[in-house]
Amino acid sequence: MTHFLAVYWPHILAVLSIAMGATAAIHAAMTKEEVRAAIGWVGVIILSPIVGAVLYAVAGINRMRRASLSLQRSAFFQKNAFGDLTSFDADGDSVAAQLGGRFRAMKTLGDRVASHPLTTGNTIERLETGDAAYAAMKAAIDGAERSVILETYIFDRDPIGLRIADALIGAAKRGVAVRVLIDAVGARYSVPSIMGYLKEGGVTVDLFNGFIIMGLRLPYANLRTHRKILVVDGRVAFTGGMNIRQGFTREFAADDCARDTHFLVTGPAVADLFNAAAADWRFSAEETLKGEAWSIATPINAPGAPVMMRVITSGPDRSLETNHKMLMGAFSVARRSIRIMSPYFLPDRELISALVTAARRGVEVDIVVPAANNLKLVDHAMTAQFDQMLKNYCRIWRASGAFNHSKLMVIDGAWAYVGSSNLDPRSLRLNFEVDLEVMDRGFASTLEAHIGAILENAEPVHLSALRARPFWVRLVEKVLWLGSPYL
Repeated sequence: MTHFLAVYWPHILAVLSIAMGATAAIHAAMTKEEVRAAIGWVGVIILSPIVGAVLYAVAGINRMRRASLSLQRSAFFQKNAFGDLTSFDADGDSVAAQLGGRFRAMKTLGDRVASHPLTTGNTIERLETGDAAYAAMKAAIDGAERSVILETYIFDRDPIGLRIADALIGAAKRGVAVRVLIDAVGARYSVPSIMGYLKEGGVTVDLFNGFIIMGLRLPYANLRTHRKILVVDGRVAFTGGMNIRQGFTREFAADDCARDTHFLVTGPAVADLFNAAAADWRFSAEETLKGEAWSIATPINAPGAPVMMRVITSGPDRSLETNHKMLMGAFSVARRSIRIMSPYFLPDRELISALVTAARRGVEVDIVVPAANNLKLVDHAMTAQFDQMLKNYCRIWRASGAFNHSKLMVIDGAWAYVGSSNLDPRSLRLNFEVDLEVMDRGFASTLEAHIGAILENAEPVHLSALRARPFWVRLVEKVLWLGSPYL
């Protein structure tokens, strides 16, 4: 056998290379929906025999196959005079009457691409600081009587994390059903992790997609849950962009605290946020949350009352690019203004074209990014892309002050989109995200005014200034931009 291998190893290697390369190339061509991704992987496979096929097997195949939760919202709903939760579903006529016919098209789009319906009878409260958000979350957990489910990307073992953890432990000791799901990468931002502390306190906790290569913290690993969801007693929910860490509070970080925006939600949207978190919990812990403890409380408002809201879940499974499709639709119906806040603004060519087309139609397009960014490579990469929008009537602003992690969007002061999604390839294609589509002029106008106040102290980015910088700076930014799908 040894003699055979010594004589024929080149032939064996050639056959192995062809077999592996052909298999990998065929798989890429047949499964990739984006032609650039397919061409890129086929090129790597052909130009790097064996190594390219191995790389594709490790990083190119989406192995995220999740069974649908298949849980009806009404199964968890405590029925009353309103009947089941479908009585809260919004209809196209109501949307058109309140916001205009073009937003009926947004409802139709959401109905066809999203997993959850547009519902009425919701409330939403903006929590502008970490101090306010964490205090409200802790108060809700402290008052829990039946159940608490928390899903988050980062849950640091710092004073704020321990404060929330102690509230969860206290709830568990009172007999409340408590489930905590932390992303496997996000859990490793603190050493030691908060996981052990929660387990020792009697909290049932698990990791999302827990296989991390060699146990390392990989901040740019794919297929993460970037969702932030807290649901208490099926009655109240918190969601938005805020992780659990002390750096977002003035209490511990003083004037240098990072900024973010979180939201307190009540109404039938709570059921859909619960289902999103429960689906991720079942995927990770193989436990279906059911029974009286996990029932959904009766909404305070009657069907048809404000606010109209839809929970948008997206991720590298059957909800791939749902957030991307919703944004494309929103940009296409805009007539007056598009205002966007995003810490990481790296939209793909389709979204850039939609924004540019809107600006050319006369829509005022304002994009606000932080002046101080916590991810320098991402900041340089997105700066390399600014010229594509600035030369086509869009305006870009650098917000002053500490880093702002908020993800906010308003169309014509009527339609809002808030949540965990950044406008970058990771959020739009690789992470599991949760956002809220809010159709309410009161909420949208308040959010628009909030962004407007930030614009008053922001510095505009000028195309001439970008082009006047040294060539080597612009070159480095372009090189980083080429790697933007992996940042």
